Amino acid sequence: MKLYKQYKPVSKKRWSRIVLVIVVLLIMAVAGVLITVNRIYTQNLLPVNATNKTIVVVAIKRGASLDEITTALKSKNVIRADWAFKQYVRSQELGDKLQAGTYRLNTSQSVQSIVQDMTAGRVAVDLFTILPGQRIDQIRQDFIEGGFAGADVDEALKPGNYVGMPALVDKPEGASLEGYLYPDSFQKTADTKPATIIRASLSEMGEALTPELRRDFAAKGLTTYQAITVASIVELEVVNSSDRAKAAQVFLKRYSIGMMLGSDVTACYGAIIKGAMKTGDNCNNFVLYDSPYNTRIKTGLPPGPISNVTKSGLQAVAKPASTEYLYFVAGDDGVTYFSKTNEEHEALTKQHCIELCR
Repeated sequence: MKLYKQYKPVSKKRWSRIVLVIVVLLIMAVAGVLITVNRIYTQNLLPVNATNKTIVVVAIKRGASLDEITTALKSKNVIRADWAFKQYVRSQELGDKLQAGTYRLNTSQSVQSIVQDMTAGRVAVDLFTILPGQRIDQIRQDFIEGGFAGADVDEALKPGNYVGMPALVDKPEGASLEGYLYPDSFQKTADTKPATIIRASLSEMGEALTPELRRDFAAKGLTTYQAITVASIVELEVVNSSDRAKAAQVFLKRYSIGMMLGSDVTACYGAIIKGAMKTGDNCNNFVLYDSPYNTRIKTGLPPGPISNVTKSGLQAVAKPASTEYLYFVAGDDGVTYFSKTNEEHEALTKQHCIELCR
């Protein structure tokens, strides 16, 4: 009597059917994933709110990358997902056709509609925008390109025209308005003068410099002018506002122990105002340029601000993070990497900063 069944090998024909079934199931699974991804992608191209038209002003600076443009749109809540916006722009090969300017968009626009406005350059002609992180010479150029006469702009940029304004009460005598022109969009008509816009910008700066912020600056041994100077460095060094408190802590700690701040953007600012660095030049070529502003080769703070600032930059200096970091590097992936030692910093730089540090 047999106690077990005799094993019969699976025929080739049956194996073929099994493999075919597996292949079909895999194809169906992949197709299902692709359909789901495409549905999610398509949904994220739709308006944020098709039934509620909320007007939003978005300013795009000259030379802004696709990442920077996407961040600006997402921060104003006019697109659903940053990845979907970037994917659409790239798929349509429109990355280099998005134009700088101030746009009046709304939450009932689809991604396709927003991109059409930006590639056509349909800017809001009744608005003048002072962008964040801008030097005063860049703001001057924006005024001129906005239709204002150069002589009128130069006259309007004289600090003496705004004596008594709260923002300027502790500005050192002889210092320019560098760092004080608060970024925002301002209404203009054919009769609007540059001085009117600058006065409005200074008023906003006065509101941003609250008594509490000034007290926090003083508690750290900083004058308001020095705090604005540090904030301007933070503004240019760190794009992500959530990292600015940590960056401010790095600079303030270095300053307190007599260590050079080591900021590339201060080196480049010194080269720019002396005319050594031109538009389009690589900042990395000027990190050792000898100027009073270059904190790569000089200790202490620069003589003054190197750009205008936002509330997040000012607040970062007033309330820096509680860390022991002494170094940070901006990675090619848009992430800022912080470290406590130079060895850690060098390793992170080698790993994450290839293109930017080239």
